[in-house]
Amino acid sequence: MTTPAQTSAPTPAPAPAPAAAPPFGLLLDVDGPVASPVTRTVSAPGLLGSLRELLAAGVPVVFNTGRSDRFLRENVLAPLLREGLPPGARLHAVCEKGAVHFSVGPDGPGPLHVDTGVAVPEPVVAALEELARRDFAETMFVDPGKHAMVSIEQRLDVPSAAYLAAQERFDAAAVEVLAGAGLGVEHRGGRRPDAAGRVDWRVDPTIISTDVESVLLGKDRGADTALRLLAADGPLPRAWRTAGDSRTDYAMADRLHELGHDVAHVDVRPADGVRARPYPVLLAERTVNDAAGAAWLARVAAVVRGEAADDTGFDASPAGHPAA
Repeated sequence: MTTPAQTSAPTPAPAPAPAAAPPFGLLLDVDGPVASPVTRTVSAPGLLGSLRELLAAGVPVVFNTGRSDRFLRENVLAPLLREGLPPGARLHAVCEKGAVHFSVGPDGPGPLHVDTGVAVPEPVVAALEELARRDFAETMFVDPGKHAMVSIEQRLDVPSAAYLAAQERFDAAAVEVLAGAGLGVEHRGGRRPDAAGRVDWRVDPTIISTDVESVLLGKDRGADTALRLLAADGPLPRAWRTAGDSRTDYAMADRLHELGHDVAHVDVRPADGVRARPYPVLLAERTVNDAAGAAWLARVAAVVRGEAADDTGFDASPAGHPAA
């Protein structure tokens, strides 16, 4: 009598090891830390090189900006991607303070997603743009690339003082346009509720523009979108760095901290007012705006390479990149 041959089940192949969490995730405002608020271009020496190095090392980068997708594609992504996207790079863009987003892959920017539910009503868009072109063309122009907001920006040939003086008049007139259309509006802490007592819209000035937007938009909304985008394409980072040039940019880090993430905020224009926060705030001491952004990104790259312990003291000529 023969015994049937004994067979054993094949040994299953070991499951692939989960991808390691990146050491940092970067959530970056554009005007200030990345693009010069003077030239509106990315011109600080070393900045694009540091971003490419960080993307190649697996550090996720999300631009979180009030700018339009058109501005970001033409003025930031085009020079960044000129040499191609590093393999495996995780790069996303959140525009118009969370109303618009898209991801960037090896073939460039992907499909655009627009939340039309937070868009300024078309008759108000037309009235505000006509106001700017008719009464303020000597100091400002209409940003033509917005899908949900209305943005009126300082002309490059106009001195800041002249623009800011005209901006006060434009903002006051914009408030009247919205109120006249029956919409509740807020501006610099003042509130004009609609007939139902609601305030759904905001006139929000910056040093180079005025945005008219839904009160639902903001850098905190952009942070939520960034988390969703990154959760869909890999592990979330172990720590976050947010960077901006104004007090409203702290909302990025506020939201991440509220959700329990390890975060520090980089303020590249402390003159706007440094906010006391329960998380670290890193300040530039010798540089501002994109020069400070370039110095800080170089320092983060040095940390990722193991050549620096942390990203503090970033505007003290770190890692061979001289501070501008």
